[in-house]
Amino acid sequence: MNASSNVARPVVGITTYVTSAKWGYWDTEAALVPADYVRAVERAGGRPLLVPPSTDGVDETLGAVDALIFSGGSDLGPELYGQDPHPETFGVHEERDRAELTLLEAALDRDMPVLAICRGSQVLNVACGGDLVQHLPDVVGDEKHKHTPGTFADHNVTLEKGTKLASVLGDRAPVKSHHHQGFGRVGEGLRVAAHAEDGTVEAVEDPSHRFALGVLWHPEAGEDMKLFEGLVEAAASYRAEHR
Repeated sequence: MNASSNVARPVVGITTYVTSAKWGYWDTEAALVPADYVRAVERAGGRPLLVPPSTDGVDETLGAVDALIFSGGSDLGPELYGQDPHPETFGVHEERDRAELTLLEAALDRDMPVLAICRGSQVLNVACGGDLVQHLPDVVGDEKHKHTPGTFADHNVTLEKGTKLASVLGDRAPVKSHHHQGFGRVGEGLRVAAHAEDGTVEAVEDPSHRFALGVLWHPEAGEDMKLFEGLVEAAASYRAEHR
């Protein structure tokens, strides 16, 4: 399906960071997200809409979009899943944590299509009652999932047969990762959908929803748009039912 052929393209909300940024003469706090997310949605035939973190107006936000992408970013506060902070856990933004958990839970209640990327997939797992491994090198013994800050690590993942993710990507897929945390206990209703070569869980999904996928890698940084095309297709179906 090419959703861009529709008169009204499905609107895909993308959650944003709120962080210090510099442009022109300005050095101030800004709501932003890497442009790769925006370009990926456009290439897949959707209309991107940036969604800053807020616990207010969730219904208005969901009323304006047909799908959501929960973007990457800093670590979640470990108190959200009942753990004390690890020395390597950093950059926690409580406002963003609360806002995205609230938004994600409301989206799932509506069966709105959701693609949760890196940090976003961790939000999905925590929202469903799961927890996180706060520092993967403690488990796998190396930094292969985030070997150089600011640079994606290339590796392969194996998709679990019978999952929604496998129906989109096939049996194996090359991916780009940049994370030092991972999935611990998988949340209620979720199933494991992919593993890295070292056995690390790389994706989860909720089979009870039309499209609720969480991947630890960064598909927006790659050339394969299948995940975004699948999201936009699901968004078009959601739009046809609700608009």
